[in-house]
Amino acid sequence: MATWDDVRRIALALPETTERGSHDDLPAWRVRDKLFVWERPLRRADLDALGDAAPDGPILGARVPDLGAKEALLADDPEVYFTTPHFEGYPAVLVRLDRIGVEELTELVTEAWHARAPKRLAAAHRAAAE
Repeated sequence: MATWDDVRRIALALPETTERGSHDDLPAWRVRDKLFVWERPLRRADLDALGDAAPDGPILGARVPDLGAKEALLADDPEVYFTTPHFEGYPAVLVRLDRIGVEELTELVTEAWHARAPKRLAAAHRAAAE
């Protein structure tokens, strides 16, 4: 299963990505100063909302292209992807890092990067990958 080292390696391999602590000084990765993946421990309100379903392992926050993509991930694999009321109406998912494989994590981080990167930079990256 994936680790923070995997997240760091995958994110920093993407063009113009920087690692800078979030407002909580937790690891976070940005493309041109736009956050796309970050460490997101559960807060008291999250724990209250999730109850017994609250995971206790490492949690990754990841931007997704839109709410439809978010709903698809949540429906596809609820053992890996989840959300909290804090993220309602926001295009991001929470990920149980210890339950996602490196290949799927790579796809998720790359898509998060594409969702936040400037259009020309994202298009150039897609063209280079083909």
